[in-house]
Amino acid sequence: MLFDWDDGNLEKCRKLGVAIAEIEAVLSGHPFIGPDPYPREIEARFQAIDQTQERRHIFIVFTFHERSEGLAVRPISARYMHAKEVRQHEQNQSRKG
Repeated sequence: MLFDWDDGNLEKCRKLGVAIAEIEAVLSGHPFIGPDPYPREIEARFQAIDQTQERRHIFIVFTFHERSEGLAVRPISARYMHAKEVRQHEQNQSRKG
């Protein structure tokens, strides 16, 4: 998977303590992905939720960018989820069966 990083999104993702390797591992796996409920006129954004190898739930907002090498995933922000968010996500997933 190709990732699109620059100083701006690197800093924004790191400032809440999430490692770049964790973000890439989650997005390269099988996260729950949905549309970002805050639509942007410039680009479509998506949300991804999954667990890191350390079993911490992570929330990532990302988009796609076309690069010469192909389509790249561009993380916009990432943070660890609060316990309440984790419970809500797990309840929603169990309802879907």
